[in-house]
Amino acid sequence: MRTQICIIGGGPSGLLLAQLLHRVGIASVVLERRSRAHVLGRIRAGVLEWGSVELLRLAGVGARMDAQGHVHEGIYLASRNKGFRIDFKKLTGKSVMVWGQTEVTRDLYEARDAAGDPVICGVEGVAPHDLDSDAPYVTYTLDGAEHRIDCDFVAGCDGFHGPSRQAIPAEVLREYERVYPFGWLGILSETPPVSDELIYANHERGFALCSMRSDQLSRHYLQVPLGDRVEAWTDSAFWEELRRRIPTESAEALVTGPSVEKSIAPLRSFVAEPMRWGRLFLVGDAAHIVPPTGAKGLNLAFSDVHYLHDGLTRHYQGDSRALDSYSERALARVWKSERFSWSMTTMLHRFPDGGGFAQKMQDSELAYLEQSTAAQTALAENYVGLPF
Repeated sequence: MRTQICIIGGGPSGLLLAQLLHRVGIASVVLERRSRAHVLGRIRAGVLEWGSVELLRLAGVGARMDAQGHVHEGIYLASRNKGFRIDFKKLTGKSVMVWGQTEVTRDLYEARDAAGDPVICGVEGVAPHDLDSDAPYVTYTLDGAEHRIDCDFVAGCDGFHGPSRQAIPAEVLREYERVYPFGWLGILSETPPVSDELIYANHERGFALCSMRSDQLSRHYLQVPLGDRVEAWTDSAFWEELRRRIPTESAEALVTGPSVEKSIAPLRSFVAEPMRWGRLFLVGDAAHIVPPTGAKGLNLAFSDVHYLHDGLTRHYQGDSRALDSYSERALARVWKSERFSWSMTTMLHRFPDGGGFAQKMQDSELAYLEQSTAAQTALAENYVGLPF
């Protein structure tokens, strides 16, 4: 098979890149290790920066998001069971959209089907070759048969554990990482959200987050030790602990119910440089991971897609400068978002070795945020998304 762009990874970033390229006449093939049902069954974050909203609209997949998504103009921050609001719209003129990643992915798969472009699921042994030549290609196995795709470029949208980043020589690749000493225990429940906007709560017992997917579907998180097991947390224990950590008025209004899904996710900050080697371009989690505190994971992947789509479009129009500078452009935004996610994580979580002094510093930081328009503006600018 021959195509212009071989995209490894059929998650939202790979699908969005394929859809945007299709709309400017650039052919692609998407390879995905998992089945479509598995990809669509993954529960992921759903806070979109406005730049991501506009990118989905540009791809022609924004109609259902615009009809059913929830526009949020701020968030609540809390310390010691008392909260205050950061007004994004007033401070920056921008908002965010709450629209689940599963829904984004579903819309993109439907768009790929309508376009008639192949998304090949269930592949094994994907391997890129000759990336430092003018004739790269990708091999894979499907149903026991070996296949080869010849292409102009390879886009590695295959996540942290995929083969793309591993194809960059060790003497070229530089990796930066911070692993956090706790995780997030999250549950999904068919209950109304406790608040009209997200609540981020700092508490001496640990961080908590109240989020939502829809009017009758809520997503809540608790900071827990890395050694905790999901099975050790009953639903009633989770709700009891959540009430302890969030603002008092929210705790009193909280509607509880059986969990639909429950899991524990570790937290890490990670960046790989460069994001281009030869004809290979890294996108999203293949190149960087952020702790979810700042709602940047999917949005950073989409900003990578923006830069790569722009670079490829210009390349096929005869100007390769934007494509040649892809890594530098993408990483400039990546590191700013890494900083913001790290700062939110540091401000809101209980660190095992922090002690009373660290808690006092967090209390003071949140008190300053509550009183300072300048500090609130800086947080709001980062949360709604820095410009591409």
